[in-house]
Amino acid sequence: MLINIVVDMKLRNIPFSPPDMTDVECNEVREAILSGWITTGPRTKKLERELSEFVHTDKTVCLNSATAAMEMVLHLLDLGPDDEVIVPAYTYTATASVTQHVGCKLVMVDSQKDSVEMDYDQLERAITEHTKVIVPVDLAGIIADYDRVFEIVEAKKGLFKPNNALQAKIGRIVVSADCAHSFGASRKGKMAGEIADFSSFSFHAVKNFTTAEGGAMTWNLPFGNEMVKVNVNVKVEDYFPNVPKKEGGAWNELLYRLSQLFSLHGQNKDALAKTKLGAWEYDIIGPWYKCNMTDIMAALGLVQMERYPKLLERRFEIVAKYNEALKDLPVAVLNHKGADHCSSHHLYLVRLLGKTRDEVNKVVEKMAERGIATNVHYKPLPMMTAYKALGFDIKDYPNAYHLFENEITLPLHTNLTDEDVEYVISNFVEVIENM
Repeated sequence: MLINIVVDMKLRNIPFSPPDMTDVECNEVREAILSGWITTGPRTKKLERELSEFVHTDKTVCLNSATAAMEMVLHLLDLGPDDEVIVPAYTYTATASVTQHVGCKLVMVDSQKDSVEMDYDQLERAITEHTKVIVPVDLAGIIADYDRVFEIVEAKKGLFKPNNALQAKIGRIVVSADCAHSFGASRKGKMAGEIADFSSFSFHAVKNFTTAEGGAMTWNLPFGNEMVKVNVNVKVEDYFPNVPKKEGGAWNELLYRLSQLFSLHGQNKDALAKTKLGAWEYDIIGPWYKCNMTDIMAALGLVQMERYPKLLERRFEIVAKYNEALKDLPVAVLNHKGADHCSSHHLYLVRLLGKTRDEVNKVVEKMAERGIATNVHYKPLPMMTAYKALGFDIKDYPNAYHLFENEITLPLHTNLTDEDVEYVISNFVEVIENM
């Protein structure tokens, strides 16, 4: 039997996270190309509507990445050098790097002991009168404890000092969710996207749902359909000085319009709007950014939306197989599904209890020798050169380091056959038992 396993190892190649593409996606992209709309156009607008319907929000803006979406939130809030944004140390750089793009202050908090979620008690202590935004991360597709986060920001309302009409209307620290991993996840009957004030999704090639590159920002504000009053107390100009009064309307419409302006150089007409007869003329409202989604990308997304329920089901099946196979081993895995939550089953993180980073790296190597690509999620940000240069030190984040030092991530994607899954399991179990 061992000889058969060795022979099979040489024949099998298990990539970590390839995109799941079919002829249907190919055909839709072809149709988009031949339609004449290959930049932002009708398919992008349609995908925005479908995404909003899926996550139960009124408005969604499709962009070129989740990074652009998270940065967009900070621009909409008009953050400046004195404003603080709190993020977990145990995450990917995009969660934190956007603070540097807009020039505000980055604050990091440690993880909970033996949990990938941020330490909420430490979060509460980190809040000051300068705190404007908290960015929880739905790591691996498991929705964070937003009930606890909102409890904290409500308790800290007295410290909050708004700088503009939107901040004043929200009336407290803004919760901006990093949902890069959690599209399709739910908690307590609510979808990722409708829980936080703002939510940012990633549709990168390695994600469950992909547009090759791409992402989206959505929001759920209780006053979203209220009109932005142009009067002495709340003026559109006070919220964003360069936006003329005619850009006003309901808050949802204003935020959507501003997002469009930010994503397309501040140009007040996109290519679709300029096709109307005699409508060539446009204005540049501000010298802003370029991060729009194209219709070619949206074409992929429209097909992926149709396929997504089945894609999620397959991920549930694979995680169930992994859980069953590893339940008696000295490892810790994440709880992807419970009575009140269901993750998007994006990543399968495994911690090899009692092992060091060097020992786990040897497991990574041995799996690679058998044709199985694994990964590590994540090396904490304070260990990275860019964040060391900002003054962060991993010694201040012991729990984040503890999560990293013995973690390995197994392949989890919908191109895996049942035989592939069994191959990963049998080899992983064998490697661990022979450590």
